[in-house]
Amino acid sequence: MSNKKKQSEEEILDVGEVYSKTEHFFENNKQTITYGLTAVLIIVAGIVYYFNFYMPPLQKEAESEMFYAQQHFARDSFRLAMYGDNEGHLGFEQVASDYGSTNAGNVANYYMGVSLLRTGDYEGAIAYLDRYSANDEITPSLKLGAIGDAYSELGDYEKALGYYEDAANSESNSFTTPIYLKKAGIAAEKLNKYGDARDFYESIKNDYPNSQEGRGIDKYIQRAKLMQEKA
Repeated sequence: MSNKKKQSEEEILDVGEVYSKTEHFFENNKQTITYGLTAVLIIVAGIVYYFNFYMPPLQKEAESEMFYAQQHFARDSFRLAMYGDNEGHLGFEQVASDYGSTNAGNVANYYMGVSLLRTGDYEGAIAYLDRYSANDEITPSLKLGAIGDAYSELGDYEKALGYYEDAANSESNSFTTPIYLKKAGIAAEKLNKYGDARDFYESIKNDYPNSQEGRGIDKYIQRAKLMQEKA
């Protein structure tokens, strides 16, 4: 028998042996494998049901519940917006609690945080804003800036400065960036960091001269410069 033919027969035997062992393994573990496959199918079916059948109506319901709270918020009626009104409409607190798995419930955390900030509960505001998961282009910077405002009101200018810097750098744009650069500069001045403050103000002058903050930034630059020279 030639070596080539012998090698071919050995390969056939090896394949047969592997097939036999595989068949034997499946036979001995048939129940376990069946249970495993069933569990996988149940999980997949559950995921499909959750995202395609359970979540859409729940999201719609949450949006409907939050509508009146948003109306109160727009009118600066923050207590009604947060805790609901006498007509049975939910406030942001309840929407965030009852519909936390929905996008509307997530957004309710942001509204609740800003409402608490506006009504003077700064630590509560920070807690709710931290819960908000920002996933668009604008609200990440608004969230960070609002947390900075809360820390500033608490007198923690070091933390406020950090959040203002993050807010300014989160999404560079001519609307929010100069606002938070200016707030960062003011917080830096509170910490006697006049050189840093001047840098923030000059960034506004150089990069956002046509913004509302840019049009009046020269006096802030001069003030930071004078204070830096005195220090």
